[in-house]
Amino acid sequence: MSIDLYYLPASAPCRVVLLVAAALDIQLNLKLVNLMDGDQFKPDFLKLNPQHTVPTIVDDGFSLWESRAISRYLVNKYGGESSLYPQDPKARALVDLRLDFDLGTLYPRFGEYFYPQAFGGAKADEAKLKKLEEALVFLNTFLEG
Repeated sequence: MSIDLYYLPASAPCRVVLLVAAALDIQLNLKLVNLMDGDQFKPDFLKLNPQHTVPTIVDDGFSLWESRAISRYLVNKYGGESSLYPQDPKARALVDLRLDFDLGTLYPRFGEYFYPQAFGGAKADEAKLKKLEEALVFLNTFLEG
């Protein structure tokens, strides 16, 4: 098995894929994509991923991007009966719920608060911080027990 992962180490979505691969003991061929240099717009990368985003994997000629889709794919193909993405419909629905919460609530609020500061030199926005903190309270509730 030889899976290429096109990634940027500082990217949280890329780290999700790295964590899932590590949990499944999958060795990845790491391919750095320097977004600041525009590597994602090079013709060879655009052939793999016309959306020009990281992470992107290539598994035996099959190209896939979006961290949650990649994670599900890796568990479905290589995880067997892994608890990471269980077969039981109710248990799987809870995993999907958490993944969708991350996609639609937690990560956007994280990005809205931190990215303007990290990449634009903006000052901290208290209203955006409160929205992020609200999402973190939800996350803590999900993690209880």
